[in-house]
Amino acid sequence: MSDKKPFEIARETLKQLTSRKLAPTPGNYKSIYNEIAGIPAVDHFPSQELRAIALALPAKTPGQQRQKALFESAIDRMNWDALRAALVAYGGFVPAGGIEASTSAAGIKPREEVTPVGASAPALTAEFMAQMGRLIEYAQPALGQEDARFVELTSQLVKQMKAPNFDILGVKQALIQYSHRLSFVAEDQAEIKNGLLKLLQLVFENIQDISPDDQWLRGQMEALRTVSSQPLSLRQIDDLDRKLKDVILNQKVTRQKALDAQNEMRQMLATFIDRLSKMSQSTGSFHDKLEESARLIEQAKSLEDIAPVLKEIVGATRSMAGDTISMGDELRVMKEQASSTQAEIAKLHQELDRVSTQARHDPLTGALNRKGLEEALEKEISTVRRKDTPLSVALLDIDNFKKLNDSHGHIVGDSALTHLATVTRECMRPQDTLARYGGEEFVVLLPDTPLEMGVEAMKRLQRELTKRFFMAKEEKILITFSAGVAQLAGSESGMEAIRRADEAMYLAKRSGKNRVVGG
Repeated sequence: MSDKKPFEIARETLKQLTSRKLAPTPGNYKSIYNEIAGIPAVDHFPSQELRAIALALPAKTPGQQRQKALFESAIDRMNWDALRAALVAYGGFVPAGGIEASTSAAGIKPREEVTPVGASAPALTAEFMAQMGRLIEYAQPALGQEDARFVELTSQLVKQMKAPNFDILGVKQALIQYSHRLSFVAEDQAEIKNGLLKLLQLVFENIQDISPDDQWLRGQMEALRTVSSQPLSLRQIDDLDRKLKDVILNQKVTRQKALDAQNEMRQMLATFIDRLSKMSQSTGSFHDKLEESARLIEQAKSLEDIAPVLKEIVGATRSMAGDTISMGDELRVMKEQASSTQAEIAKLHQELDRVSTQARHDPLTGALNRKGLEEALEKEISTVRRKDTPLSVALLDIDNFKKLNDSHGHIVGDSALTHLATVTRECMRPQDTLARYGGEEFVVLLPDTPLEMGVEAMKRLQRELTKRFFMAKEEKILITFSAGVAQLAGSESGMEAIRRADEAMYLAKRSGKNRVVGG
């Protein structure tokens, strides 16, 4: 139908009547008007009668409302094919006797008995219906077993569809009941999933709050919170599961070593205190011996009386010196052990921090993940605010990645992501940051870089990729990407800058891909 307004069509119709030298009869006028307006050339289109039918059609369900709107639109366009399609689709949303009862109540009588559409359609073979039954059966596990009525309806529908001599009208009625119940079950499953994700988030937050000083635990919990806040996929969960198992294993080993080292330190301290106690006792005993010897010397009347006392003092002094040397050696060994243990504990804490940072990196490409990106953005924005320097943010999206996955498999797709990350890191400056933002999306942070230079940097990366073919077995594949670049503005947040870069990237996609657009 033409986009022109009715008065414009009427004016053009009169011009055509004049230019074609036709008599201004109602028939000629209508014919040319319909031609210009794009209205089918029909002798009579019963708009008024059809609107009465549309008014009588019930619209209790969303499906009925949608098809009724399409029916009314088809009347406006005088399109018989659209009318027919809307009525056929409307029949799938009407319970038994629905149309007949509604039209009768409105006083509209059908002209003749209508044969159910598709009752003998060649496409609805037993094989096709059996395949549809298997499709519904395969989808059942994803919808759970909690709703007994839904499980019963599914079983009945599948049984009817797989029957060799299926009843098309019975299957249709069963499908209507199944679809109605399916809408509730699907909504319940979505609510259950969202509720579980919220519970997981709450658990992760509480665990993190319990031990706020444990860097390793905080890193692990942040990784779990990040993955549970995004749209979940089995592949994403498998990656996190494998990654966290490695982190947890390393943490168990390093924490046990730290505990052993701390126990050893406690034992050394206990030994040191015990040796100090013994030294104190020995020193006290030696002091008492010296006082006793001094008293005996004062009472001595001859050298013969003094000699035994001096001999005893020399012996006590030698014993005291031996104890002191022995304790000194023990204390020196303990000091060396303490220094070694302290160094080992420091090393173990560094190891804990290292395995904690693993939770901030994408295991496939080695780039930062969403959590790592948020921390890097916060750091860069702090520098921008402090030094008043430009920061550009680029969002890259691999072109035709789904086609690559479908043609060569996910393993090749993963290798392509790694290839892009490797080439990007080699082209980046040391101060630039690469992060994996989504499935095939990457973010590059470019500090001290205005928008124009950021766009040029991404174009250089594109040129470099054209020189570095990606090999899928023996086949050379050119990997390209579309990118959007945005410069952080004013008090804008990092995620707002990424959003602008994302909008620019979609403009690059719509412009033909393998392009860079500044936002």
